[in-house]
Amino acid sequence: MSAGLRVGWYVHHHGHGHLHRALAVATVLAADGAEVTVLGSRPAEPHPAVAAWVALPRDDGGEVRAVTANGTLHWAPRHHDGLRARMHAISAWIATARPDVVVCDVSQEVALLCRLHGVPVVSVVQPGDRSDAPHLTGLRAADVLVACWPAAAGMLVEGLPPEVAARVVPVGGLSRFPVTAGTVTRRDEVVVLGGSGGAAWTSDQLDGLRREAGRPVRELGGAGGWDPDPAAALAAAAVVVVHAGQNALAEVAAARVPAVVVPAARPHDEQHATARALAAGDWPVRVLPALEHDDWPALLAEVAALDGRRWAGWCDGGAATRFADVVRAVGGRR
Repeated sequence: MSAGLRVGWYVHHHGHGHLHRALAVATVLAADGAEVTVLGSRPAEPHPAVAAWVALPRDDGGEVRAVTANGTLHWAPRHHDGLRARMHAISAWIATARPDVVVCDVSQEVALLCRLHGVPVVSVVQPGDRSDAPHLTGLRAADVLVACWPAAAGMLVEGLPPEVAARVVPVGGLSRFPVTAGTVTRRDEVVVLGGSGGAAWTSDQLDGLRREAGRPVRELGGAGGWDPDPAAALAAAAVVVVHAGQNALAEVAAARVPAVVVPAARPHDEQHATARALAAGDWPVRVLPALEHDDWPALLAEVAALDGRRWAGWCDGGAATRFADVVRAVGGRR
């Protein structure tokens, strides 16, 4: 039970996926009586599952110097007023709220700060090579590491010592949307799902797809404009073209629609690690290194014929509950 559990959730401001993940799990926790506070630099978005929002100053403006502390951290610019105010705000909240657990998604510096205050930490671990010193320091300090992909996809994190890898708990693809149920009437349409964290293709590449697809192409996100609720469009698409970000993939998987996956360049080879796992498994996808192909009609017909129900192993609709179970277990150790 979560009754009386005080949970802090640090949300990174890059893109929307970190927030979507937090709200999905907060909904499960709050329904069981937990009090969830979101900490981050994004503007507050009132939500019935969130008891409070703590606005954190940005630490990436103006002149930044010596940001890695001699390779120990990812981002701690020396003599930066924003960083000082940011860390003070977190410390002040911890002192007042006395949280049972903080979920960190993601910042190794925030994870370390919370643990240095004696607060247990659940950290989200990202795919890719995390063998650098800052990652290993922060991940070692966390009580549990949650991976938002299924165990069937394998270990998507490289460079973790065995004792750290042993604390990775894969909960599956975590979508804010429920899994599509029953038979969906799909249109002969390709939906291109972009994100707010940076594109995996150029406008010229997307124009080439539009010209050569042989069927309607609809863009969501990117130049097409941010769509806060793409669930219906995804569920009705014949094929989705998507980058390899975890939340976007989970939403495609929840819609049970086959996909063309184009990994975007990200630090630590994050999306390429996910794309390799997709290409190696029995998922209803085709992975391209770039949004280019010499026979788009044939490829799209091949992908549209894949069985979208094979996404069930990636996203079964239970990831938020499993994540919440981890938070309850760690927070309940008081």
